[in-house]
Amino acid sequence: MTMERTYLEHAKKTLVLGLPLAGSQIAQFAVHMTDVIMMGWYGLDELAALVLASGFWFILFILLAGFAFAVMPLVATASGQGDSTTVRRATRMAIWLSVLAAVLIYPIFGFSDDILMALGQQPHIAAQARPYLAIAGIEMIPALIVAVFRSYFSALERTRVVLFAVIGAVILNAGLNYMFIFGNLGAPELGVMGSAIASLIVNFTMLAVLAVYAAKATPENDLFRNPFKPDWAMFATVFKMGVPIGITSLSEVGLFNAAALMMGWIGTATLAAHGIVLQLTAIAFMTQIGLSQAGTIRVGNAMGRGDEADMRKGALVVVVLSLIMAALSAALFLLLPDLLIGLFIAPDEPARDEVLAIGGVLIFFAAAMQFSDGGQVVALSLLRGLHDTAVPMWLAAISYWVLGMPAGYIFGFVLGWGAEGVWMGFLFGLTAAWVMMSYRFWAQKARLSRVA
Repeated sequence: MTMERTYLEHAKKTLVLGLPLAGSQIAQFAVHMTDVIMMGWYGLDELAALVLASGFWFILFILLAGFAFAVMPLVATASGQGDSTTVRRATRMAIWLSVLAAVLIYPIFGFSDDILMALGQQPHIAAQARPYLAIAGIEMIPALIVAVFRSYFSALERTRVVLFAVIGAVILNAGLNYMFIFGNLGAPELGVMGSAIASLIVNFTMLAVLAVYAAKATPENDLFRNPFKPDWAMFATVFKMGVPIGITSLSEVGLFNAAALMMGWIGTATLAAHGIVLQLTAIAFMTQIGLSQAGTIRVGNAMGRGDEADMRKGALVVVVLSLIMAALSAALFLLLPDLLIGLFIAPDEPARDEVLAIGGVLIFFAAAMQFSDGGQVVALSLLRGLHDTAVPMWLAAISYWVLGMPAGYIFGFVLGWGAEGVWMGFLFGLTAAWVMMSYRFWAQKARLSRVA
């Protein structure tokens, strides 16, 4: 079925989808920021343990969440075809794979302190991280299932429920942190472990809310019929799509984590400035993720209807909107660098001027990176809409690790350009990903007759 839409109609449709998704990404980011801020009020060592433990947990989560992310294009395509059976099958098998992966990965959390110390972390900090991760490992199961539901609702263009659920999670998480970290309202004072307990409760609550909403709001998909019935063909489909998606996400997260290690080689002020500018970049990136997910949905839906013209027009609109968002973010970075960076530094911090000076240079590269980072995630998501995940995984790995990371090391340390050189490596790797993935979509994949 073909649908004649104007570019303006496509833009409105994309924004209706993308803005709530971007909002939910920002809200999800706020959950982590709330943990960091409240633990910072509790103690410096505890804050270090939380940052270390949550980073360890997130690396595993982003790898395993590939199965949840695979739901979005699969359900979007099936929805375009009016195929509620495939919607149910894909969602159910994604839940199966998520639970199985979480159970298999749990033993790693039992050795987390040994792993962290082997990576050069201080023993007393690693020791505080271990009880957090023992609880957070259990949290992995509801967190991954919640990710499946978020993809399911997003693919069905019910993005507001995703936004409201995450906003609720921010509020609940702050209240539970207040109780369990500090020992308020009759709760025990548990410090780092209290933050883990709060996150566990939040994720189980979100799971219950989204599951009930799925049953009530989408009865046509009969999502919970025969939940334990195996479906090995769909199991294999979700697995084949989800593994490359998880590895692709891990490649990008790993790039930024490795860069933080390199910044630590240069100096404390440089690492602090890098971390602040990266936080600003991450906040801006949330809008790009929202737009890119809208692109996945629009392309997947058009693919299900077999409407090539609508797919290409919708994809082009997403690209243009991404460039506009990148231009706005870049302008904000360039016009207000000291104000933005200064928000993260105490006025009486002795190294404030040094951090502002370094950050003022790095934010120039962050402004330029808005276009390449947004461009690559949009192109990647458009390819996912066509169920194309294996080759993009290799393109991402080449861009980030064969090109970007060595370039950052060469520019930063061999040529002696320091932090600016490392960020030039970022820019080089992300631009390479943008170019290669965009070429693959527009030159090789954006014709439905040629989609395998």
